[in-house]
Amino acid sequence: MRNHRLHRLKAKITHIVVLATCYFLLVTLTGCDAFVRKFTRKPKRTAPKEEFVLAPQEYKAPQMSKEEQYRQYFLFWKSWQDELINSLAIGTNHKKQIGCINEAIKNLGQIRALLNEAKQKELDTYINQMEDLKNYLTGDLYSDGISKNRLTAERIKRSILHNFSYNKINK
Repeated sequence: MRNHRLHRLKAKITHIVVLATCYFLLVTLTGCDAFVRKFTRKPKRTAPKEEFVLAPQEYKAPQMSKEEQYRQYFLFWKSWQDELINSLAIGTNHKKQIGCINEAIKNLGQIRALLNEAKQKELDTYINQMEDLKNYLTGDLYSDGISKNRLTAERIKRSILHNFSYNKINK
């Protein structure tokens, strides 16, 4: 009889444990909001549509006076000429030297457009000297005459600074 009571007690305990476990699983699986949200399909989001520009607007840059343009192009030329001289002194790559002299010549051309005819002719001699230096640089692939080219670039720079500084042009 004692065994029978013990067996019934064990059966009740296991029945209670099984019911409690089932209840706990049922509550956690159905009652948990995060679990339900995790497995529901989310609606597709559409990207906001951009408005099309029908007529583009052109914004004009502020107009600069001839004096300001001259100063700006002169400064650009001077910096490219310095860069050219530095690249010739250090012996950097050939493309950099060609790029520097091209930009220096381009800025001298911009300066030329702002000058009167007498000064344009005078500047043309320096532009021609720069073109000659450029031709020599493009042909000098192995940098044989790099010191001569550097001295030529320095001489041209000194001459232009002496003859075309803003103070001399303004008078």
